[in-house]
Amino acid sequence: MSAIAAVPSSRRVLADVIARPSSRARAFALDAGLVVAGAAVVAILAQVSIPLQPVPITGQTLGVIVVGAALGSRRGAAALATYMLVGLAGLPVFADFTGTIAAVAKPSFGYVIGFVFAAFVAGWFAERNWDRRPALAFVGFAAASAVPFVFGIPYMAFILNVVGGADFTFWQLLEFGLFPFIVGGLIKAALAALIIPGAWAIVRKADASKK
Repeated sequence: MSAIAAVPSSRRVLADVIARPSSRARAFALDAGLVVAGAAVVAILAQVSIPLQPVPITGQTLGVIVVGAALGSRRGAAALATYMLVGLAGLPVFADFTGTIAAVAKPSFGYVIGFVFAAFVAGWFAERNWDRRPALAFVGFAAASAVPFVFGIPYMAFILNVVGGADFTFWQLLEFGLFPFIVGGLIKAALAALIIPGAWAIVRKADASKK
């Protein structure tokens, strides 16, 4: 019996459509490969960047949502944790081909931490079939897109005001770290809400052709 049989149909995500090896070792290897591939997708989209200070606009969020939804909550979070750790280890996976442990001192690093949880949320919605219909997918993915700000804005406040000795007000922090990203975040959520349900439509069509 394949490992996919152990996944309830109501909790299946796109990654579970892949034929699963029968042995646990091979299933683990496949999951590990998916996690690494997910981290690579985010790393590529991170290079799509509009430079702003103190936080640039990048394609990372789109990658986070798509990877989370496609892999599911646990594998999605693992992919983004992998992305964060390899970046801290020195691989140039962050925006503008950067990567160093010194990234923890950047005002934007809190958003990277938030990506791990955003991927989990996107996967959580996908596991409940919200990713099958564009309207529901958009709601779930918009919610996931908001998660990085929960971590990013307080982290930015700490780096700028506490570590850096600045005196930015809460409103100014929102002007830096939230307002410029709202429209872009909604657009990315909308794109993901087309990509993922579109992929499911292809899967359903392929299944129907086999019958």
